[in-house]
Amino acid sequence: MNTAGEYAPMQYRVMTGEEKKVIFASSLGTVFEWYDFYLFGVMTAVIGRNFFAPLAPGTRDIFTLLVFAAGFAMRPFGALVFGRLGDLSGRKYTFLITIMIMGLSTFGVGFLPTYETWGIAAPILLIGLRLLQGLALGGEYGGAATYVAEHAPHGRRGFYTAWIQTTATLGLALALILILATRRIFGEQEFSEGWAWRVPYWASGVLLIVSVWIRLSLSESPAFARMKSSGRGSKAPITESFGRWSNLKIVILALFGLTAGQAVVWYTGQFYALIFLQSVLKVDGATANILIFVSLLLGAPFFIFFGWLSDRVGRKPIILAGCLLAAITYTPLFHEITALANPRLESAMEHSPVTVVADPADCGLILNLTGIARFTTSCDLSRKFLADAGVNYGKAEAGSGAVAAVHVGDALILGYDAHQPDAREEKVRFEKEVRAALDAAGYPSKADPIEPMSGNWWSLVVVLTILVIYVTMVYGPIAALLVELFPTRIRYTSMSLPYHIGNGWFGGFLPAIAFAIVAAQGDIYRGLLYPIAVASMTFVVGMLFVRETKDQELYARD
Repeated sequence: MNTAGEYAPMQYRVMTGEEKKVIFASSLGTVFEWYDFYLFGVMTAVIGRNFFAPLAPGTRDIFTLLVFAAGFAMRPFGALVFGRLGDLSGRKYTFLITIMIMGLSTFGVGFLPTYETWGIAAPILLIGLRLLQGLALGGEYGGAATYVAEHAPHGRRGFYTAWIQTTATLGLALALILILATRRIFGEQEFSEGWAWRVPYWASGVLLIVSVWIRLSLSESPAFARMKSSGRGSKAPITESFGRWSNLKIVILALFGLTAGQAVVWYTGQFYALIFLQSVLKVDGATANILIFVSLLLGAPFFIFFGWLSDRVGRKPIILAGCLLAAITYTPLFHEITALANPRLESAMEHSPVTVVADPADCGLILNLTGIARFTTSCDLSRKFLADAGVNYGKAEAGSGAVAAVHVGDALILGYDAHQPDAREEKVRFEKEVRAALDAAGYPSKADPIEPMSGNWWSLVVVLTILVIYVTMVYGPIAALLVELFPTRIRYTSMSLPYHIGNGWFGGFLPAIAFAIVAAQGDIYRGLLYPIAVASMTFVVGMLFVRETKDQELYARD
């Protein structure tokens, strides 16, 4: 074991201009990598129409979100592969490999044939490229955070690593900018139904060239270089990280007491809010993208602020406060988003609520994650139709054996059973009558246009910015905290796995899980139970078991 004093000069000296330039370059490359990864999430509706066309709209949304989440599912495996490589061979060359895989995979999506052209082969190829993106990103973040932290002077790691924390949001903002520009240049119809959606993917080829040039200009982390030259590196970083209880318990606490809650707050505040605006509230894509972009622009400086603040008051209290605030306020904030973005929908839900009255024995779990499930009872068919239409509904019990009925305000529409002889005609009748009742009750097929810079527009920006500020609270300080939890020789591997399980699994699957809950339960706000539960769990575990690290000597455990 080496002593902290051996590295003391590097801990306390002021960073040079060259080191700041290197950190800027690594951060910029990471922005481009996040851009590549998040294009899919921003373009969920367009991807669904092109690659999962035969599925019903509600099922198509869930299935597309699951493919989006597939990239997140791969991130922990990328963390293991590239974390080990980064701890054995160095941070710089691992960066080059991850950016090449990410950039080429994203560029390839722009050339994929659609379902109409290649059938089932098209979504299979899409899933394959999405998995490669997840593998690459799994190796990216841990290396970037570690690289920056190992350059930063003692007492300023929160501030310096906070710049890396802005890269995910800036990458998302860059994706939104290019998508908005493409929509405007080629027109909404060509973007949504033609070929223009491919342009932002083709742009990733240019970003790849820039990113590789940036990565080639980087020098190796001083901490890694000194550790390697002294022969103190780990020969088996995976075994040392997860095969020894002394380190494994820290990994587990980092997952449940930090990154799981951070992840759901991140994805609720940025991705779920965007998808909620478009898929549930029926706000047009361009308006939803602009609203999210402005809120990201206003909220992004708080990444730096909370990183700086964590150097003074600690990482843990800021992160856990963000989790607690999110858990307490998500429900009223999303109610406010509905009132501002689609007031006609809110009014219809209040004055003419939709209720499915049915025998509980006929009501199953209407999740259809594969798109091949078949529903036959009058209860399930009624609820499935309402879920696909994005209609909020409640449930009430009827007597045993009763045929389900849908109440829209005072109107009543009798359901049908798939086994009855005239089921096809009854289906047409049922859907026509429900749509007519919804129209009569004032349920809008899409939101009214939101006038830019109007009172409602700015109020929406304020609410969405609050969600982004929660994101900055949990995300701004977390890189420094994770880096400080683990020794240099296994830092890349040890911090990457809990981060990518938390963000890849707890966070990445959030949109699909939330919308599946909404489809099954009928309440458009019920999906918030998932991020609220996970954020609450992290608050409790973090408060009880996670230690503060802001004064941790970065090399004391080497």
